Amino acid sequence: MRKVKTGLLFLMLAASAPAIAQKAGNDTEKYNSVRIQSGDTEADIIRKAANVVPTPRQLRWQQLELTAFFHIGVNTFTNREWGTGKEEPAIFNPTQLDARQWVRVAKEAGIKQVILTAKHHDGFCLWPTATTEHSVKNSPWRNGQGDLVKEVAVACREYGIGFGVYLSPWDMNSPVYGTDAYNDLFVEQLTELLTNYGQVDEVWFDGANGEGPNGKKQVYDFNRWYRHIRDLQPTATIAIMGPDVRWVGTETGYGRKTEWSVVPADNLDQTAVAANSQQAVAFKPQGDMRGEVLGSREEIRNAKGLVWYPAETDVSIRPGWFYHPAEDDKVKSPEKLLDIYYSSVGRNSVLLLNIPPDTRGLVHESDVKVLQSWAKLRQDTFKKNFAEGARVKVSGGKNKKAMLDGKYDTHFTTKSERDTTAVIELQLKGEQTFDVLMLQENISVGQRIEKFAFEYWKDGQWHKATEGTTVGYKRLLRLEPVTAGKVRLRIESSRLNPTISEIGLYKNAME
Repeated sequence: MRKVKTGLLFLMLAASAPAIAQKAGNDTEKYNSVRIQSGDTEADIIRKAANVVPTPRQLRWQQLELTAFFHIGVNTFTNREWGTGKEEPAIFNPTQLDARQWVRVAKEAGIKQVILTAKHHDGFCLWPTATTEHSVKNSPWRNGQGDLVKEVAVACREYGIGFGVYLSPWDMNSPVYGTDAYNDLFVEQLTELLTNYGQVDEVWFDGANGEGPNGKKQVYDFNRWYRHIRDLQPTATIAIMGPDVRWVGTETGYGRKTEWSVVPADNLDQTAVAANSQQAVAFKPQGDMRGEVLGSREEIRNAKGLVWYPAETDVSIRPGWFYHPAEDDKVKSPEKLLDIYYSSVGRNSVLLLNIPPDTRGLVHESDVKVLQSWAKLRQDTFKKNFAEGARVKVSGGKNKKAMLDGKYDTHFTTKSERDTTAVIELQLKGEQTFDVLMLQENISVGQRIEKFAFEYWKDGQWHKATEGTTVGYKRLLRLEPVTAGKVRLRIESSRLNPTISEIGLYKNAME
């Protein structure tokens, strides 16, 4: 049974809530959220949507592109996906555990941040917490002196990548689960995790909410928890049952083909999302299970508010989230992971890839081999931009050279916000063969592009190679192989003036 998540947050009902309504920069007209007034026209709403931008923590998170989960705990040794809370701590004994190996393998795969399951639904804590006896301090691992949270945090600092923690709100072991005392206990656990291990870059909650040992369900005090996290680790991203990042809606690794990071703040029915997220969902670009497009003009037209709430796309490298020996030959192939990369990072999302350590406490050889091959496929594909050095022709607009300067924080835009279309022509350095198009908007200005087409010149006329809707932080589109010396991007619709930070043309290494 898969992990339950509710990625669209009831907290977002009020766009003015302090946790989310944050000014995103020095520009007084650009905020992370905005109210829609009763007298606002459609043009007013579009202008507001175009000027909603990420907070600094959201921008940093988006630019990570690739993050990883490490699912390990008592389930690793019971060969289960979900525990019961009744497991004896003595079962946890990964005798060869090497957190440095985990982090090294992740970094070599191009992953920029990792998240450890510090406590899953069974309540077993991977650090020597003072809040419960159900932890590593009562296991034989490291003779009861171990602290896995510390080992992963130290390894992350050594290898220079981000560190995050997953802390399950559901706790099948705690005798006070289902009472007000549990919310206090949970705050104590957060305090330990967020004060004893240096900088924490992400705190990850899911929405699982079942019964505890007393048969009761807990009423989670999320708002209190969020405030506590902001106090202790103000730069940490809170996902996905949180105000910074939402769940894309499936655990397949595939996101929507149209992905808006600016979404209505009043369509967040967590009950509906939670019910659907327990199903094994076949891929559809539907994200939150309630439509293929979240944040379209039709949806924001009747919104009470708008908020920057980007999508995270998660998937496990194996069929399960915890390690199972029977899955050693079922690890996803490098080619499958590359397809997932195009359909997550390449669809304006961040990919969270689960890599479950085995019973030894190591990332298994099968997983390591796949991750290495996947990294090589990406490196070989994106090592050469065939648009580099092209002559850029644009009718009007500002800073056209920025699209090929390799710098994300510079961008081309049209002359005024009334110029919502553009034609950008690239005269390549001779004929080039490519089959991948990469586009990026500068989302620190806002997400604006609604529709585009990409064409190449052949036999005296333009031919369409591909088309799309949203771009956002990054859009990757695979094409039938094209050989051409001249191409153009037609931005056909945009919310105010569009921006283009980067254009890339690449050759897929799988071909």
